[in-house]
Amino acid sequence: MGVTKELVESTLTSKLNPTRLEVIDTSGGCGASFAIEIVSDQFEGKKLLERHRIVNAALAEEMKQIHALSIKKAMTPAQWKPELSSNDSQASA
Repeated sequence: MGVTKELVESTLTSKLNPTRLEVIDTSGGCGASFAIEIVSDQFEGKKLLERHRIVNAALAEEMKQIHALSIKKAMTPAQWKPELSSNDSQASA
C-alpha cells in the first residue's frame, strides 16, 4: 500500500503536536511524494535546518517508503501569526 497523506498527517500530529499542518500529496505516480507546511511549538529556538531534521526524524519509519518530501514551511506559532495577519490585510485591501 505504501505511505498515505493520512499516515503522514497522523504521524506528524502525534509526534509534533502542530498548531497547523498541511500535507499535500504530490506523488503523481512516481512514488510517495509529499509537500508539508507545519507550525509547531517544538520549533521554538531552532534554526530551519534543525526544524527540517525534527520533521524528518518524526517521519523516520515513513521515510523508508517516501520518494520525496518537501518541507515548504516549518514555523513556530509566533512566526505563523504575523504571516497570517499580513495575509489577512492583503486580502481585505
